[in-house]
Amino acid sequence: MLSSTQPKDDYQQDIIQAIKENDAKVFERLYVENFPKIASYIRKNNGNTTKAKDIFQEAMIALWKAVKTEKFTATNPTAIQGYLYTIAKNKWTDYLRSSTYKKESSTSIVMTNVSDDDVSIDDEEIYESQLKKAKDAFAQLGDDCRKLLSRFYFKRQSLQDIAIDVGLDAASVRNKKYRCMQRLRALAIPQKSEL
Repeated sequence: MLSSTQPKDDYQQDIIQAIKENDAKVFERLYVENFPKIASYIRKNNGNTTKAKDIFQEAMIALWKAVKTEKFTATNPTAIQGYLYTIAKNKWTDYLRSSTYKKESSTSIVMTNVSDDDVSIDDEEIYESQLKKAKDAFAQLGDDCRKLLSRFYFKRQSLQDIAIDVGLDAASVRNKKYRCMQRLRALAIPQKSEL
């Protein structure tokens, strides 16, 4: 069995052998030793524990496949941990760039807190009310902001493509998008002092 007192290189090779043999205990140990660090990274980067579990599972599958096909070899004492972390980080980055994430984050503005007075209203009415607030706020934005946000969120154009079309650099367009989103949030979500 695996012992953490043996030399690290031998330990890594033992883990690889155990993965090849589908040893459940080694998978549990990899989870215990590596999941907290990966979960922390994902939570710090707009994620949650549920997403972290999904990403970690994908990273474990990638490690398992790489070991089974002998595309992965331990080249240093922390190769497995580094591999899992890198795979998880890359998969999380891919997810953040995906249309699924953009769709979730662009519709999150619609889902604001419901006041105690609205508790008796059914979910459909709440959704329609929040959607109307978001649409009204969007209509109040300046023309430039509406065009920029529409191109990015609805037409799924990259900031780089938008920057080329408007003759600005990508950083300027990113900053402008951020300011437009801040303005939209301010219009759509009334501050407590305004209630």
